[in-house]
Amino acid sequence: MAISVIVPNALTPYSRGVGTLVVTEPCATVGEALTAVGARLPALTDRVLTEQGELRRHVNVFLGDESIRFLDGLATALDANATITIVPAVSGG
Repeated sequence: MAISVIVPNALTPYSRGVGTLVVTEPCATVGEALTAVGARLPALTDRVLTEQGELRRHVNVFLGDESIRFLDGLATALDANATITIVPAVSGG
């Protein structure tokens, strides 16, 4: 099982310039996959998760094409070879 985590360009300075991270550790949920990423790249997950381990309001995370906010949040179950995409919220006027 290999989980891909796609990192937006705005966060690649915190992922050592890598745009797609591969998590090979066994992870049952999106939260576990982000925790595995955080073990290697804590500065990256600091920008995605709060100090309480919750998803930051200005960050969206997708599993495939679905926002995890409309699924089970960080408890959303992962299938083998899942793709997680981190997307910073965009606003403007």
